[in-house]
Amino acid sequence: MIGALVRSNWYDAASTLLDRTLHGELSGPRCGSETVTPNKSALLRAQQLAAAARRVLDLDAEDFASIATGFQSPWAGRLAESSFPQQPREPERGALGSLIPLYELMLEVLEIRAARGEPLQVVVTAHLIGEYLPLLAWESTLGHGGDPLRLPSFLGGSKWGTDDPSCAHPSASRSTAKRALNACSGDLDGYTTYLDRFHSRLGSALAVCAVNLDTTAIGDRPEAGDMCPHPCRFVRNLPMEHRRDLDARVRLAMLYVDSPIVALRHHAPVGHFFGVPSAAEVSEAWGKTWDQLSRPWRDGCNPLTQATQEGIPDAEELRGMSALVSAVAGRLIMAGRLLRTIGQDVVRALLEGDEAR
Repeated sequence: MIGALVRSNWYDAASTLLDRTLHGELSGPRCGSETVTPNKSALLRAQQLAAAARRVLDLDAEDFASIATGFQSPWAGRLAESSFPQQPREPERGALGSLIPLYELMLEVLEIRAARGEPLQVVVTAHLIGEYLPLLAWESTLGHGGDPLRLPSFLGGSKWGTDDPSCAHPSASRSTAKRALNACSGDLDGYTTYLDRFHSRLGSALAVCAVNLDTTAIGDRPEAGDMCPHPCRFVRNLPMEHRRDLDARVRLAMLYVDSPIVALRHHAPVGHFFGVPSAAEVSEAWGKTWDQLSRPWRDGCNPLTQATQEGIPDAEELRGMSALVSAVAGRLIMAGRLLRTIGQDVVRALLEGDEAR
């Protein structure tokens, strides 16, 4: 039953059934309690929608914009906002302009994967959330989601991306910093290489810049990653209260990056049969992660304990994940309903194309 499948978020199964129906291998689908006999164009439309949902569920953000171009529904615009632009100077900046739509989608996918009983995919999604979390912490300061087209104007005249020995960046971060400055000024191949290999490291590079002894004394906040003893002007020019707030949210993000739930991803199987995490192991790892993240800080400035929990759902599979993402971002971010909306469109396409009506 297509309706039951999409309501349970099994878009891949619905796509397969609809595809087989189109090729005459199966009889017409049932939607909920209704038996429908959709015409071929309705079947094709429903199959295209289900296939789109399946691809979105895989979180291949590189293809989101191309998926969105095939549909006129409001969700298509939101999906395009979650994509990474295919051209270095493309006017629509998508997730480079803001990471918030992408995080709403990742939180939705996390909930769906957990509800479907797919612990390995839960771990993969939790890892993706961590890859961009330090960059999300910086978004309110940068005014964008780490867009390399706009970064040079913010970082200009600093040690960022140079070989200055007073820069605290380790070698990998220096390479990322240099690439970020030039990613949108070269050819398409260079830009694509930057997105594929370097952009997910940009947040960690910026995290080093945010955490320094100018803003807080040793021991007042938990250690999280490298810190810079000689921050650049683009950091020093920020008001001190702004710097303290940014420091706290970046530290929280980096604590998550080094947490047990993310560590599970490093033990996930690649080409062998061992190490597949069970649902119980995921739950245990998240419990340990939450205990670490929610501990009070000596200066009382842990954003996770300071932030209001108003509007945060209690029924999350990884309870508190939305609160964490919101605390790091400095604004409320919850799971979206993009995939569920596509599922509703699948059923609507079949019902509206019912030849018996």
